[in-house]
Amino acid sequence: MLLIPAIDIKDGHCVRLRQGDMSAATVFSDDPAAMAAHWLAQGARRLHLVDLNGAVAGKPKNEKTIRSIVDALGDEIPIQLGGGVRDLDTIERYLDDGISYVILGTAAVKSPGFLHDACSAFPGHIIVGLDAKDGKVAVDGWSKLTGHDVIDLAVKFEDYGVEAVIYTDIGRDGMLNGVNVGATVRLARALRIPVIASGGITNLTDIDALCAVENEGINAAITGRAIYEGTLDFAAAQRRADELSAQ
Repeated sequence: MLLIPAIDIKDGHCVRLRQGDMSAATVFSDDPAAMAAHWLAQGARRLHLVDLNGAVAGKPKNEKTIRSIVDALGDEIPIQLGGGVRDLDTIERYLDDGISYVILGTAAVKSPGFLHDACSAFPGHIIVGLDAKDGKVAVDGWSKLTGHDVIDLAVKFEDYGVEAVIYTDIGRDGMLNGVNVGATVRLARALRIPVIASGGITNLTDIDALCAVENEGINAAITGRAIYEGTLDFAAAQRRADELSAQ
């Protein structure tokens, strides 16, 4: 089980939101590149970046900060990035800059043709982020619930050739009240591609719960607020996950 530290970027700062609320941002660092280097030193084997301003604006807004993170890490570990990606040119630019995987969320749901084109143009580099509440997909920074069933949509996107699906239970993200393991497992069982769990990781109990279902197709988990507020020690959690995965 791969644990992936999240760096959410708002106005050039590393922040965390509660349930996607931009007005409820907690600033954890004024230097996201230094934070990225910190997680690398703690044993991170992949990094998750989100351009929060970009997600709201529908176009990249923190490219300078993102480049500084890539420069800080070099090619040490893969970086996945989402937020405000709405066209193929942006994907190409990010990949050229050193980003390994580009995450499409709202754009994938609203413009499936764009997702299909992206998977064709950049095979192996496109991840879909599906944010859901009560099984229904949300878009536009979680501000709008659609009528789309998350499993139906994920199965369709799998056929397009996406590399993985990040599943976030938006009722739990940033709230430190546990992962929705059941919903994540249901999604993973419907797919052949990996599912990356996100939202609600609080402590080692959640890591244990996710590792227990790893063989269902959940091979990674994104963690944010817990590792910033100290309810989860990242290095210890990754060691625990490695031990459990080896059993």
